[in-house]
Amino acid sequence: MDTPTADSPGEPDISHVNPASGETWFGHPRQLARLFTTEMWERFGFYGMRALLTLYLADHFLFSDQTTTGLYGGFTALVYLTPLVGGLIADRYLGAKRSIKFGALVMSLGYFVLCFGGQTATPFAKVDGQRYEITVKGSGETRHQFVNIDNRSLLIKGNDDKTVSLLGADGKEVRRVEGKDFEAGGDRNPFYTALMLVALSLITVGNGFFKPNISTIVGSLYAQGDRRRDAGFTIFYMGINLGSLFSQLLCPFLAVAVGWWAGFLLAAIGMLFSYSLIQFDGGKLKGYGEPPVSTGPDRSKLIYIGALLAIPVIWFLFTNLMNAPHAGSGSGIVGYLLALPIMAKALFFTFIIAVIGIPIWSSRVGSRQEFQMMLAAIVLIVFNVTFWTLFEQAGSSLTLFADRNTDLSIFGWFSISAGQTQFFNAFFIVALAPVFSVLWTAMARRGIEPTIPVKFGIALIGVGLGFLFLVWGTQFVGPDYKVGIWWLAGLYLIHSIAELCISPVGLSMITKLSIARVVGMMMGVWFLSISVAQYFAGMVAQVASVETVGGQVTNAKVSLDTYAGTFWTIGLFAAGIGVFLLIVSPLIRKWMHGVK
Repeated sequence: MDTPTADSPGEPDISHVNPASGETWFGHPRQLARLFTTEMWERFGFYGMRALLTLYLADHFLFSDQTTTGLYGGFTALVYLTPLVGGLIADRYLGAKRSIKFGALVMSLGYFVLCFGGQTATPFAKVDGQRYEITVKGSGETRHQFVNIDNRSLLIKGNDDKTVSLLGADGKEVRRVEGKDFEAGGDRNPFYTALMLVALSLITVGNGFFKPNISTIVGSLYAQGDRRRDAGFTIFYMGINLGSLFSQLLCPFLAVAVGWWAGFLLAAIGMLFSYSLIQFDGGKLKGYGEPPVSTGPDRSKLIYIGALLAIPVIWFLFTNLMNAPHAGSGSGIVGYLLALPIMAKALFFTFIIAVIGIPIWSSRVGSRQEFQMMLAAIVLIVFNVTFWTLFEQAGSSLTLFADRNTDLSIFGWFSISAGQTQFFNAFFIVALAPVFSVLWTAMARRGIEPTIPVKFGIALIGVGLGFLFLVWGTQFVGPDYKVGIWWLAGLYLIHSIAELCISPVGLSMITKLSIARVVGMMMGVWFLSISVAQYFAGMVAQVASVETVGGQVTNAKVSLDTYAGTFWTIGLFAAGIGVFLLIVSPLIRKWMHGVK
Protein backbone atom coordinates (compact mmCIF):
# COMPACT_ATOMS: atom_id res chain seq x y z
CA MET A 1 0.00 0.00 0.00
CA ASP A 2 1.11 3.57 -0.65
CA THR A 3 2.56 5.29 2.42
CA PRO A 4 1.97 9.05 2.59
CA THR A 5 4.94 11.21 3.48
CA ALA A 6 5.17 14.42 5.42
CA ASP A 7 5.70 16.42 2.22
CA SER A 8 2.67 15.01 0.39
CA PRO A 9 0.33 17.99 -0.08
CA GLY A 10 -3.34 17.51 0.60
CA GLU A 11 -2.87 14.23 2.53
CA PRO A 12 -3.02 13.61 6.30
CA ASP A 13 0.31 13.11 7.99
CA ILE A 14 0.19 9.66 9.56
CA SER A 15 3.89 8.86 9.11
CA HIS A 16 4.72 8.45 12.78
CA VAL A 17 7.48 6.52 14.40
CA ASN A 18 6.06 3.26 15.65
CA PRO A 19 5.07 4.06 19.26
CA ALA A 20 5.55 0.46 20.35
CA SER A 21 9.02 1.36 21.52
CA GLY A 22 7.79 4.21 23.73
CA GLU A 23 5.56 4.42 26.77
CA THR A 24 2.62 2.05 26.74
CA TRP A 25 -0.79 1.79 28.39
CA PHE A 26 -1.70 -1.82 29.07
CA GLY A 27 0.67 -2.78 26.28
CA HIS A 28 -0.71 -0.18 23.85
CA PRO A 29 0.45 3.31 22.80
CA ARG A 30 0.01 5.77 25.65
CA GLN A 31 -2.17 8.07 23.52
CA LEU A 32 -4.88 5.39 23.47
CA ALA A 33 -5.77 6.26 27.07
CA ARG A 34 -6.70 9.86 26.22
CA LEU A 35 -8.60 8.85 23.08
CA PHE A 36 -10.38 6.17 25.11
CA THR A 37 -11.52 8.77 27.66
CA THR A 38 -12.46 11.34 25.00
CA GLU A 39 -14.68 8.84 23.22
CA MET A 40 -16.11 7.68 26.55
CA TRP A 41 -17.43 11.17 27.36
CA GLU A 42 -18.65 11.78 23.82
CA ARG A 43 -20.62 8.54 23.92
CA PHE A 44 -21.84 9.46 27.41
CA GLY A 45 -23.56 12.45 25.84
CA PHE A 46 -24.81 10.74 22.69
CA TYR A 47 -26.20 7.58 24.25
CA GLY A 48 -27.68 9.49 27.16
CA MET A 49 -29.60 11.57 24.63
CA ARG A 50 -30.47 8.49 22.57
CA ALA A 51 -31.89 6.68 25.60
CA LEU A 52 -34.43 9.51 25.91
CA LEU A 53 -35.14 10.43 22.30
CA THR A 54 -37.73 7.83 21.22
CA LEU A 55 -39.70 8.14 24.46
CA TYR A 56 -39.37 11.94 24.29
CA LEU A 57 -40.91 11.98 20.82
CA ALA A 58 -43.66 9.51 21.74
CA ASP A 59 -44.54 10.68 25.26
CA HIS A 60 -43.75 14.41 25.22
CA PHE A 61 -44.57 15.38 21.63
CA LEU A 62 -47.14 12.57 21.28
CA PHE A 63 -46.03 11.60 17.79
CA SER A 64 -47.47 8.36 16.42
CA ASP A 65 -45.26 5.27 16.37
CA GLN A 66 -44.69 5.68 12.63
CA THR A 67 -43.61 9.31 13.00
CA THR A 68 -41.52 8.60 16.11
CA THR A 69 -39.58 5.66 14.68
CA GLY A 70 -39.34 7.30 11.25
CA LEU A 71 -37.87 10.50 12.69
CA TYR A 72 -35.58 8.55 15.01
CA GLY A 73 -34.37 6.44 12.07
CA GLY A 74 -33.85 9.52 9.91
CA PHE A 75 -31.93 11.30 12.65
CA THR A 76 -29.62 8.38 13.38
CA ALA A 77 -29.18 7.86 9.63
CA LEU A 78 -27.91 11.42 9.20
CA VAL A 79 -25.75 11.06 12.30
CA TYR A 80 -23.88 8.32 10.47
CA LEU A 81 -24.03 9.97 7.04
CA THR A 82 -22.27 13.20 7.95
CA PRO A 83 -19.00 11.41 8.88
CA LEU A 84 -18.55 10.73 5.17
CA VAL A 85 -18.12 14.47 4.68
CA GLY A 86 -16.41 15.07 8.03
CA GLY A 87 -13.76 12.44 7.34
CA LEU A 88 -13.01 13.89 3.91
CA ILE A 89 -12.75 17.45 5.29
CA ALA A 90 -10.36 16.27 8.01
CA ASP A 91 -8.22 14.37 5.49
CA ARG A 92 -7.92 17.31 3.14
CA TYR A 93 -8.11 20.45 5.28
CA LEU A 94 -8.74 20.52 9.03
CA GLY A 95 -6.95 17.49 10.35
CA ALA A 96 -8.58 15.10 12.80
CA LYS A 97 -7.96 17.05 16.03
CA ARG A 98 -9.50 20.34 14.92
CA SER A 99 -12.47 18.45 13.47
CA ILE A 100 -13.03 16.62 16.74
CA LYS A 101 -13.00 19.82 18.81
CA PHE A 102 -15.41 21.65 16.53
CA GLY A 103 -17.76 18.68 16.42
CA ALA A 104 -17.77 18.34 20.20
CA LEU A 105 -18.83 21.96 20.70
CA VAL A 106 -21.64 21.77 18.14
CA MET A 107 -22.98 18.52 19.58
CA SER A 108 -22.95 19.93 23.10
CA LEU A 109 -24.99 22.90 21.89
CA GLY A 110 -27.48 20.51 20.31
CA TYR A 111 -28.00 18.60 23.56
CA PHE A 112 -28.48 21.87 25.39
CA VAL A 113 -31.15 23.05 22.93
CA LEU A 114 -33.05 19.79 23.52
CA CYS A 115 -33.54 20.97 27.10
CA PHE A 116 -36.20 23.39 25.82
CA GLY A 117 -39.19 21.25 24.90
CA GLY A 118 -42.08 23.34 26.16
CA GLN A 119 -45.27 21.84 27.56
CA THR A 120 -46.28 18.26 26.80
CA ALA A 121 -48.47 18.02 23.70
CA THR A 122 -52.26 17.88 24.26
CA PRO A 123 -53.76 14.56 23.07
CA PHE A 124 -56.84 14.34 20.87
CA ALA A 125 -58.62 11.69 18.82
CA LYS A 126 -60.55 11.69 15.56
CA VAL A 127 -63.50 9.31 15.58
CA ASP A 128 -65.15 8.87 12.17
CA GLY A 129 -63.43 12.10 11.11
CA GLN A 130 -64.75 14.11 14.07
CA ARG A 131 -62.17 15.55 16.47
CA TYR A 132 -62.56 15.09 20.25
CA GLU A 133 -60.47 15.97 23.31
CA ILE A 134 -58.59 13.28 25.23
CA THR A 135 -58.25 13.29 29.02
CA VAL A 136 -55.51 11.24 30.67
CA LYS A 137 -56.06 10.06 34.24
CA GLY A 138 -53.71 8.20 36.56
CA SER A 139 -50.10 7.21 35.99
CA GLY A 140 -48.06 4.11 35.30
CA GLU A 141 -50.13 0.91 35.30
CA THR A 142 -53.25 2.83 36.36
CA ARG A 143 -53.00 5.38 33.55
CA HIS A 144 -56.09 5.49 31.32
CA GLN A 145 -57.26 7.63 28.42
CA PHE A 146 -60.78 8.99 28.06
CA VAL A 147 -62.38 10.58 25.00
CA ASN A 148 -64.93 13.33 25.65
CA ILE A 149 -67.94 12.81 23.36
CA ASP A 150 -71.26 14.61 23.89
CA ASN A 151 -70.22 15.68 27.40
CA ARG A 152 -69.49 12.06 28.34
CA SER A 153 -66.07 10.81 29.35
CA LEU A 154 -65.63 7.41 27.65
CA LEU A 155 -62.76 5.06 28.46
CA ILE A 156 -60.73 4.03 25.39
CA LYS A 157 -60.08 0.28 25.17
CA GLY A 158 -58.40 -1.43 22.25
CA ASN A 159 -59.63 -4.88 21.22
CA ASP A 160 -57.80 -7.95 19.94
CA ASP A 161 -59.33 -7.47 16.49
CA LYS A 162 -57.84 -3.93 16.39
CA THR A 163 -61.19 -2.22 16.84
CA VAL A 164 -61.59 0.37 19.62
CA SER A 165 -64.29 0.19 22.28
CA LEU A 166 -65.51 3.31 24.09
CA LEU A 167 -66.73 2.37 27.57
CA GLY A 168 -69.08 4.25 29.87
CA ALA A 169 -68.68 4.80 33.62
CA ASP A 170 -70.32 1.40 34.26
CA GLY A 171 -67.73 -0.38 32.08
CA LYS A 172 -70.23 -1.23 29.36
CA GLU A 173 -69.46 -0.57 25.71
CA VAL A 174 -71.15 2.57 24.44
CA ARG A 175 -69.63 2.50 20.99
CA ARG A 176 -67.25 0.36 18.94
CA VAL A 177 -65.07 2.01 16.27
CA GLU A 178 -63.13 0.36 13.46
CA GLY A 179 -59.38 0.85 13.82
CA LYS A 180 -59.17 2.78 10.56
CA ASP A 181 -61.82 5.20 11.84
CA PHE A 182 -60.02 5.96 15.11
CA GLU A 183 -56.99 8.25 14.79
CA ALA A 184 -55.07 9.57 17.79
CA GLY A 185 -52.79 12.61 17.73
CA GLY A 186 -51.45 15.52 19.71
CA ASP A 187 -51.50 19.31 19.54
CA ARG A 188 -47.86 20.42 19.58
CA ASN A 189 -46.40 23.89 19.90
CA PRO A 190 -44.88 24.60 16.43
CA PHE A 191 -42.03 26.63 17.94
CA TYR A 192 -40.85 23.89 20.28
CA THR A 193 -41.26 21.26 17.58
CA ALA A 194 -39.05 23.33 15.27
CA LEU A 195 -36.55 23.90 18.10
CA MET A 196 -36.33 20.16 18.69
CA LEU A 197 -35.50 19.67 15.01
CA VAL A 198 -32.84 22.40 15.22
CA ALA A 199 -31.26 20.52 18.13
CA LEU A 200 -31.19 17.27 16.16
CA SER A 201 -29.63 19.17 13.24
CA LEU A 202 -26.85 20.53 15.46
CA ILE A 203 -26.10 17.06 16.81
CA THR A 204 -26.02 15.68 13.28
CA VAL A 205 -23.49 18.25 12.04
CA GLY A 206 -21.28 17.98 15.11
CA ASN A 207 -21.18 14.21 14.99
CA GLY A 208 -20.03 14.34 11.37
CA PHE A 209 -16.88 16.17 12.42
CA PHE A 210 -16.26 14.12 15.55
CA LYS A 211 -17.07 10.50 14.86
CA PRO A 212 -14.84 9.36 11.96
CA ASN A 213 -11.79 11.31 13.00
CA ILE A 214 -11.20 9.99 16.49
CA SER A 215 -11.28 6.45 15.09
CA THR A 216 -8.77 7.51 12.43
CA ILE A 217 -6.36 8.78 15.11
CA VAL A 218 -6.66 5.47 16.97
CA GLY A 219 -5.73 3.62 13.78
CA SER A 220 -2.72 5.90 13.24
CA LEU A 221 -1.24 4.86 16.61
CA TYR A 222 -0.29 1.50 15.14
CA ALA A 223 2.17 0.76 12.34
CA GLN A 224 1.05 -1.39 9.42
CA GLY A 225 1.12 -5.05 10.48
CA ASP A 226 0.98 -4.31 14.23
CA ARG A 227 -1.06 -7.23 15.61
CA ARG A 228 -2.18 -5.12 18.59
CA ARG A 229 -4.47 -3.08 16.36
CA ASP A 230 -7.62 -5.23 16.78
CA ALA A 231 -7.10 -5.44 20.53
CA GLY A 232 -6.54 -1.67 20.66
CA PHE A 233 -9.80 -0.97 18.84
CA THR A 234 -11.60 -3.37 21.18
CA ILE A 235 -10.27 -1.45 24.20
CA PHE A 236 -11.27 1.79 22.51
CA TYR A 237 -14.71 0.31 21.91
CA MET A 238 -15.00 -0.51 25.59
CA GLY A 239 -14.54 3.21 26.28
CA ILE A 240 -17.54 3.92 24.05
CA ASN A 241 -19.70 1.59 26.07
CA LEU A 242 -18.32 2.63 29.44
CA GLY A 243 -19.61 6.13 28.71
CA SER A 244 -22.96 4.91 27.45
CA LEU A 245 -23.36 2.57 30.43
CA PHE A 246 -23.53 5.40 32.96
CA SER A 247 -25.43 7.86 30.76
CA GLN A 248 -28.15 5.34 29.92
CA LEU A 249 -28.76 4.93 33.63
CA LEU A 250 -28.39 8.55 34.72
CA CYS A 251 -30.05 10.49 31.90
CA PRO A 252 -33.33 8.48 31.97
CA PHE A 253 -33.30 8.65 35.78
CA LEU A 254 -33.06 12.45 35.70
CA ALA A 255 -35.71 12.63 32.98
CA VAL A 256 -38.18 10.75 35.21
CA ALA A 257 -37.16 12.29 38.54
CA VAL A 258 -36.67 15.91 37.43
CA GLY A 259 -37.77 16.35 33.82
CA TRP A 260 -36.68 15.75 30.25
CA TRP A 261 -34.50 18.87 30.35
CA ALA A 262 -32.32 17.47 33.15
CA GLY A 263 -31.49 14.32 31.21
CA PHE A 264 -30.51 16.29 28.12
CA LEU A 265 -28.47 18.77 30.17
CA LEU A 266 -26.38 15.96 31.63
CA ALA A 267 -25.69 14.76 28.08
CA ALA A 268 -24.48 18.27 27.15
CA ILE A 269 -22.11 18.37 30.15
CA GLY A 270 -20.60 15.01 29.17
CA MET A 271 -19.96 16.32 25.67
CA LEU A 272 -18.10 19.35 27.04
CA PHE A 273 -15.82 17.02 29.02
CA SER A 274 -14.98 15.26 25.77
CA TYR A 275 -14.05 18.56 24.13
CA SER A 276 -11.78 19.56 27.01
CA LEU A 277 -9.72 16.37 26.77
CA ILE A 278 -8.64 17.23 23.21
CA GLN A 279 -8.45 21.01 23.64
CA PHE A 280 -6.27 20.72 26.74
CA ASP A 281 -4.26 17.60 25.92
CA GLY A 282 -0.96 18.99 27.22
CA GLY A 283 0.82 18.01 24.02
CA LYS A 284 0.10 14.30 24.51
CA LEU A 285 -1.42 14.05 21.03
CA LYS A 286 1.18 16.17 19.27
CA GLY A 287 1.89 14.77 15.82
CA TYR A 288 -1.37 12.88 15.63
CA GLY A 289 -4.39 14.13 13.73
CA GLU A 290 -2.61 17.27 12.53
CA PRO A 291 -3.79 19.21 9.44
CA PRO A 292 -2.25 18.08 6.15
CA VAL A 293 0.75 19.98 4.87
CA SER A 294 -0.50 22.61 2.46
CA THR A 295 0.84 25.78 0.87
CA GLY A 296 -2.64 27.18 0.17
CA PRO A 297 -4.75 29.51 2.33
CA ASP A 298 -6.27 28.38 5.62
CA ARG A 299 -9.84 27.29 4.89
CA SER A 300 -10.83 26.41 8.45
CA LYS A 301 -13.07 29.44 9.11
CA LEU A 302 -14.86 28.95 5.80
CA ILE A 303 -15.45 25.30 6.71
CA TYR A 304 -16.87 26.19 10.14
CA ILE A 305 -19.25 28.73 8.59
CA GLY A 306 -20.32 26.25 5.93
CA ALA A 307 -21.04 23.63 8.61
CA LEU A 308 -23.30 26.03 10.50
CA LEU A 309 -25.09 26.97 7.27
CA ALA A 310 -25.82 23.25 6.77
CA ILE A 311 -28.01 23.23 9.90
CA PRO A 312 -31.13 24.73 8.24
CA VAL A 313 -30.63 22.30 5.33
CA ILE A 314 -30.73 19.34 7.71
CA TRP A 315 -33.72 20.88 9.51
CA PHE A 316 -35.50 20.94 6.15
CA LEU A 317 -34.66 17.26 5.59
CA PHE A 318 -36.21 16.35 8.95
CA THR A 319 -39.33 18.36 8.12
CA ASN A 320 -39.58 16.71 4.71
CA LEU A 321 -39.19 13.30 6.34
CA MET A 322 -42.05 13.95 8.75
CA ASN A 323 -44.37 15.22 6.02
CA ALA A 324 -43.48 12.88 3.15
CA PRO A 325 -46.54 11.20 1.55
CA HIS A 326 -46.84 7.42 1.43
CA ALA A 327 -46.66 5.63 -1.91
CA GLY A 328 -50.08 4.94 -3.37
CA SER A 329 -51.43 1.40 -3.41
CA GLY A 330 -50.29 -0.46 -6.53
CA SER A 331 -47.71 2.20 -7.49
CA GLY A 332 -44.92 -0.39 -7.56
CA ILE A 333 -41.21 0.06 -6.88
CA VAL A 334 -41.01 3.23 -8.99
CA GLY A 335 -43.85 4.82 -7.04
CA TYR A 336 -42.22 3.76 -3.80
CA LEU A 337 -38.88 5.33 -4.73
CA LEU A 338 -40.53 8.55 -5.89
CA ALA A 339 -42.46 8.81 -2.62
CA LEU A 340 -39.32 8.46 -0.50
CA PRO A 341 -38.29 11.55 1.48
CA ILE A 342 -35.38 13.56 0.11
CA MET A 343 -33.18 12.20 2.88
CA ALA A 344 -33.84 8.59 1.88
CA LYS A 345 -33.11 9.31 -1.79
CA ALA A 346 -29.84 11.04 -0.85
CA LEU A 347 -28.81 8.16 1.43
CA PHE A 348 -29.51 5.37 -1.00
CA PHE A 349 -27.99 7.04 -4.06
CA THR A 350 -24.89 8.16 -2.12
CA PHE A 351 -24.37 4.63 -0.84
CA ILE A 352 -24.83 3.08 -4.26
CA ILE A 353 -22.37 5.56 -5.78
CA ALA A 354 -19.85 4.81 -3.02
CA VAL A 355 -19.98 1.00 -3.25
CA ILE A 356 -19.70 1.12 -7.06
CA GLY A 357 -17.45 4.14 -7.51
CA ILE A 358 -14.78 3.41 -4.89
CA PRO A 359 -13.76 0.01 -6.32
CA ILE A 360 -13.65 1.53 -9.82
CA TRP A 361 -11.47 4.38 -8.55
CA SER A 362 -9.17 2.03 -6.63
CA SER A 363 -8.73 -0.17 -9.72
CA ARG A 364 -7.39 2.85 -11.59
CA VAL A 365 -5.11 4.42 -9.00
CA GLY A 366 -3.95 1.36 -7.05
CA SER A 367 -2.29 -1.96 -7.70
CA ARG A 368 -4.27 -5.17 -8.26
CA GLN A 369 -3.73 -6.09 -4.62
CA GLU A 370 -4.95 -2.70 -3.40
CA PHE A 371 -8.02 -3.00 -5.61
CA GLN A 372 -8.92 -6.41 -4.22
CA MET A 373 -8.37 -5.24 -0.65
CA MET A 374 -10.64 -2.24 -1.23
CA LEU A 375 -13.21 -4.53 -2.87
CA ALA A 376 -13.15 -6.80 0.20
CA ALA A 377 -13.75 -3.77 2.41
CA ILE A 378 -16.72 -2.66 0.29
CA VAL A 379 -18.30 -6.14 0.35
CA LEU A 380 -18.03 -6.30 4.13
CA ILE A 381 -19.46 -2.79 4.37
CA VAL A 382 -22.55 -4.00 2.48
CA PHE A 383 -23.04 -6.88 4.94
CA ASN A 384 -22.57 -4.36 7.71
CA VAL A 385 -25.84 -2.70 6.65
CA THR A 386 -27.87 -5.79 7.58
CA PHE A 387 -26.29 -6.07 11.02
CA TRP A 388 -26.91 -2.47 12.05
CA THR A 389 -30.42 -2.39 10.59
CA LEU A 390 -31.42 -5.00 13.13
CA PHE A 391 -29.07 -4.11 15.99
CA GLU A 392 -30.30 -0.52 16.04
CA GLN A 393 -33.83 -1.56 16.91
CA ALA A 394 -32.49 -0.95 20.43
CA GLY A 395 -33.22 2.76 20.33
CA SER A 396 -36.63 2.47 18.67
CA SER A 397 -38.82 -0.67 18.58
CA LEU A 398 -37.02 -2.41 21.46
CA THR A 399 -37.33 0.68 23.66
CA LEU A 400 -41.03 0.93 22.88
CA PHE A 401 -41.35 -2.84 23.51
CA ALA A 402 -39.71 -2.31 26.90
CA ASP A 403 -42.16 0.49 27.66
CA ARG A 404 -45.27 -1.44 26.61
CA ASN A 405 -44.70 -5.18 26.87
CA THR A 406 -41.94 -5.70 29.44
CA ASP A 407 -42.19 -6.12 33.20
CA LEU A 408 -39.43 -3.73 34.28
CA SER A 409 -39.21 -5.03 37.86
CA ILE A 410 -35.77 -6.18 39.05
CA PHE A 411 -36.38 -9.21 41.31
CA GLY A 412 -39.38 -7.36 42.74
CA TRP A 413 -37.03 -4.99 44.57
CA PHE A 414 -37.38 -1.98 42.29
CA SER A 415 -38.22 -1.09 38.70
CA ILE A 416 -36.23 0.69 36.04
CA SER A 417 -37.57 2.88 33.24
CA ALA A 418 -37.88 1.77 29.62
CA GLY A 419 -35.07 4.14 28.61
CA GLN A 420 -32.73 2.56 31.15
CA THR A 421 -33.07 -0.90 29.57
CA GLN A 422 -30.62 0.23 26.89
CA PHE A 423 -27.90 0.12 29.53
CA PHE A 424 -27.84 -3.70 29.29
CA ASN A 425 -25.97 -3.51 26.00
CA ALA A 426 -23.36 -1.12 27.38
CA PHE A 427 -22.95 -3.22 30.55
CA PHE A 428 -22.32 -6.40 28.60
CA ILE A 429 -19.86 -4.64 26.28
CA VAL A 430 -17.86 -3.27 29.21
CA ALA A 431 -17.85 -6.69 30.88
CA LEU A 432 -17.01 -8.67 27.75
CA ALA A 433 -14.71 -6.34 25.79
CA PRO A 434 -11.60 -7.23 27.87
CA VAL A 435 -12.45 -10.91 27.44
CA PHE A 436 -12.71 -10.56 23.67
CA SER A 437 -9.54 -8.47 23.53
CA VAL A 438 -7.61 -11.23 25.30
CA LEU A 439 -9.39 -13.89 23.26
CA TRP A 440 -8.50 -12.39 19.87
CA THR A 441 -4.87 -11.86 20.95
CA ALA A 442 -4.52 -15.41 22.28
CA MET A 443 -6.12 -16.95 19.20
CA ALA A 444 -3.90 -14.82 16.94
CA ARG A 445 -0.77 -16.15 18.69
CA ARG A 446 -1.96 -19.69 17.99
CA GLY A 447 -2.93 -18.88 14.41
CA ILE A 448 -6.59 -19.81 14.94
CA GLU A 449 -8.21 -16.36 15.14
CA PRO A 450 -11.34 -16.23 12.95
CA THR A 451 -10.95 -14.12 9.84
CA ILE A 452 -12.76 -10.80 9.58
CA PRO A 453 -15.46 -12.18 7.23
CA VAL A 454 -16.10 -15.06 9.64
CA LYS A 455 -16.47 -12.61 12.53
CA PHE A 456 -18.98 -10.64 10.47
CA GLY A 457 -20.94 -13.83 9.75
CA ILE A 458 -20.99 -14.77 13.43
CA ALA A 459 -22.24 -11.26 14.27
CA LEU A 460 -25.13 -11.52 11.82
CA ILE A 461 -26.17 -14.92 13.14
CA GLY A 462 -25.94 -13.55 16.68
CA VAL A 463 -28.16 -10.53 16.07
CA GLY A 464 -30.78 -12.85 14.58
CA LEU A 465 -30.60 -15.27 17.50
CA GLY A 466 -31.11 -12.39 19.93
CA PHE A 467 -34.49 -11.56 18.41
CA LEU A 468 -35.49 -15.22 18.27
CA PHE A 469 -34.61 -15.55 21.97
CA LEU A 470 -36.92 -12.66 22.85
CA VAL A 471 -39.72 -14.11 20.73
CA TRP A 472 -39.33 -17.36 22.68
CA GLY A 473 -39.84 -15.34 25.86
CA THR A 474 -43.16 -13.96 24.61
CA GLN A 475 -44.64 -17.46 25.05
CA PHE A 476 -44.37 -17.09 28.83
CA VAL A 477 -46.23 -13.80 29.36
CA GLY A 478 -48.93 -13.41 31.97
CA PRO A 479 -52.36 -11.80 31.69
CA ASP A 480 -50.71 -8.38 31.37
CA TYR A 481 -48.96 -9.53 28.15
CA LYS A 482 -45.54 -8.50 29.46
CA VAL A 483 -42.33 -10.52 29.27
CA GLY A 484 -39.90 -10.60 32.17
CA ILE A 485 -37.10 -8.10 31.87
CA TRP A 486 -34.53 -10.89 31.79
CA TRP A 487 -35.70 -11.99 28.35
CA LEU A 488 -34.89 -8.49 27.11
CA ALA A 489 -31.57 -8.61 28.97
CA GLY A 490 -30.83 -11.94 27.26
CA LEU A 491 -31.40 -10.37 23.86
CA TYR A 492 -28.95 -7.59 24.73
CA LEU A 493 -26.39 -10.15 25.93
CA ILE A 494 -26.52 -12.02 22.61
CA HIS A 495 -26.49 -8.77 20.66
CA SER A 496 -23.50 -7.49 22.65
CA ILE A 497 -21.49 -10.60 21.81
CA ALA A 498 -22.43 -10.12 18.16
CA GLU A 499 -21.48 -6.44 18.33
CA LEU A 500 -18.01 -7.27 19.64
CA CYS A 501 -17.50 -9.49 16.60
CA ILE A 502 -18.21 -6.74 14.10
CA SER A 503 -17.96 -3.15 15.29
CA PRO A 504 -14.43 -2.78 16.72
CA VAL A 505 -13.21 -5.30 14.15
CA GLY A 506 -14.91 -3.29 11.41
CA LEU A 507 -13.21 -0.05 12.39
CA SER A 508 -9.85 -1.82 12.43
CA MET A 509 -10.62 -3.50 9.09
CA ILE A 510 -11.17 -0.15 7.38
CA THR A 511 -7.79 1.20 8.53
CA LYS A 512 -6.03 -1.99 7.37
CA LEU A 513 -7.65 -2.53 3.97
CA SER A 514 -7.95 1.08 2.79
CA ILE A 515 -5.50 2.88 0.55
CA ALA A 516 -3.72 5.16 3.02
CA ARG A 517 -4.53 8.49 1.44
CA VAL A 518 -8.31 7.87 1.60
CA VAL A 519 -8.52 6.14 4.96
CA GLY A 520 -10.57 9.01 6.41
CA MET A 521 -13.04 8.86 3.53
CA MET A 522 -13.31 5.08 3.84
CA MET A 523 -14.02 5.49 7.53
CA GLY A 524 -16.78 7.82 6.41
CA VAL A 525 -18.11 5.16 4.02
CA TRP A 526 -18.14 2.70 6.92
CA PHE A 527 -20.36 5.08 8.85
CA LEU A 528 -22.38 5.70 5.67
CA SER A 529 -23.27 2.00 5.64
CA ILE A 530 -24.45 2.35 9.23
CA SER A 531 -26.39 5.45 8.14
CA VAL A 532 -28.28 3.49 5.50
CA ALA A 533 -28.87 0.79 8.10
CA GLN A 534 -30.27 3.36 10.53
CA TYR A 535 -32.83 4.48 7.97
CA PHE A 536 -33.75 0.86 7.25
CA ALA A 537 -33.98 0.35 11.02
CA GLY A 538 -36.59 3.10 11.19
CA MET A 539 -38.53 1.40 8.41
CA VAL A 540 -38.40 -1.96 10.24
CA ALA A 541 -39.54 -0.27 13.45
CA GLN A 542 -42.46 1.27 11.57
CA VAL A 543 -43.61 -2.25 10.66
CA ALA A 544 -43.89 -2.87 14.41
CA SER A 545 -46.00 0.28 14.93
CA VAL A 546 -49.06 -0.09 17.16
CA GLU A 547 -51.99 2.21 17.91
CA THR A 548 -51.41 4.59 20.79
CA VAL A 549 -53.47 7.24 22.54
CA GLY A 550 -51.68 9.83 24.62
CA GLY A 551 -48.48 7.82 24.26
CA GLN A 552 -49.95 4.50 25.47
CA VAL A 553 -51.09 1.44 23.53
CA THR A 554 -54.80 0.67 23.45
CA ASN A 555 -54.37 -3.14 23.57
CA ALA A 556 -51.37 -4.91 25.11
CA LYS A 557 -52.03 -8.25 23.34
CA VAL A 558 -52.13 -6.67 19.88
CA SER A 559 -48.93 -4.80 20.76
CA LEU A 560 -47.17 -8.00 21.88
CA ASP A 561 -48.28 -9.96 18.79
CA THR A 562 -47.12 -7.16 16.49
CA TYR A 563 -43.65 -6.96 18.04
CA ALA A 564 -43.24 -10.76 18.22
CA GLY A 565 -44.19 -11.19 14.56
CA THR A 566 -41.73 -8.52 13.43
CA PHE A 567 -38.88 -9.80 15.62
CA TRP A 568 -39.41 -13.39 14.43
CA THR A 569 -39.16 -12.37 10.77
CA ILE A 570 -36.05 -10.23 11.09
CA GLY A 571 -34.39 -12.80 13.38
CA LEU A 572 -34.67 -15.56 10.77
CA PHE A 573 -33.54 -13.19 8.01
CA ALA A 574 -30.39 -12.10 9.86
CA ALA A 575 -29.37 -15.64 10.76
CA GLY A 576 -29.77 -16.71 7.13
CA ILE A 577 -27.63 -13.83 5.85
CA GLY A 578 -24.96 -14.71 8.43
CA VAL A 579 -24.79 -18.33 7.25
CA PHE A 580 -24.44 -17.14 3.65
CA LEU A 581 -21.52 -14.89 4.60
CA LEU A 582 -19.76 -17.79 6.32
CA ILE A 583 -20.06 -19.77 3.08
CA VAL A 584 -18.48 -17.04 0.90
CA SER A 585 -15.89 -15.95 3.50
CA PRO A 586 -12.97 -17.90 1.90
CA LEU A 587 -13.31 -15.82 -1.29
CA ILE A 588 -13.37 -12.54 0.64
CA ARG A 589 -10.37 -13.69 2.68
CA LYS A 590 -8.44 -14.28 -0.55
CA TRP A 591 -9.09 -10.69 -1.61
CA MET A 592 -7.72 -9.44 1.71
CA HIS A 593 -4.17 -10.68 0.92
CA GLY A 594 -3.21 -11.75 4.41
CA VAL A 595 -4.82 -8.87 6.32
CA LYS A 596 -6.10 -10.24 9.63
